[in-house]
Order: sequence, then C-alpha cells, then structure tokens
Amino acid sequence: MKHTLAFLFILSLLTSCFRPTIPISTGPKYPIDIFYENENPGRLYDLVQEMESRQELPLDKSQNANGRMLSRGNTMQDKELLLAKLSLEAKRAGADALVNVRYTYFTTKTANGYLLSGRAVKYKPE
Repeated sequence: MKHTLAFLFILSLLTSCFRPTIPISTGPKYPIDIFYENENPGRLYDLVQEMESRQELPLDKSQNANGRMLSRGNTMQDKELLLAKLSLEAKRAGADALVNVRYTYFTTKTANGYLLSGRAVKYKPE
C-alpha cells in the first residue's frame, strides 16, 4: 500500500509539470476558409460557383489481398490533399471560402472512388 501511494505521488508530480515544447497542430491550413455541411461561417456571402472533384481508382495491392479487402477509401492525408486542391481552385475563382463541403467515398470489389463538393463563396462586406 505504501509503495502504491508513493508511486502515485511521484507520478502526479511528474505529470503535473509536463509542458509540451512543440505546439499541437489544429489541422491543415488552407488558402481559404473551409466550412463543412454542418458548419456556418457566421457571415453573409454570395455564391461564386459550385465546386466538385471526383475520381475512381483501381484498388492497389496494399488494399486487397487473397480476395479480401484490407482497407478502403482514402487516407486522412489523401482527403486533406483533395480538399487543398479544391480550395485552391475556389481561390482562383475569387472565393473567400468553401461552404457546405461534403466528402463521400465508395468502394467496389475493384475500385475506390470519391466525390468532394462544396460551394465557393465570396464574403459580403460587413
């Protein structure tokens, strides 16, 4: 019992003074604001254009082995790259933000596919 209490005391001392030296990232940074379909930018805006990106690719060997699917869809890094590309296209079109962003993927026996869509918008002056 004494050893357990001493261990807990030392552990609490060590964890109470821990301060990370590298700040934790809050996620990727895009050239314009991104708002998913359940988020509201909190500002009035005008539609610039509807945006969409879609593709279907065959499954690679790391996703399928012995007739069994090991993984499906895109990785988080793939999804962030796709969103970065779409946000660059929206910025080139003159948008300040992408709103109502939706990401959908599908998998068949031989392929992965995705659809990324959103509305490129320009903020109204406040």
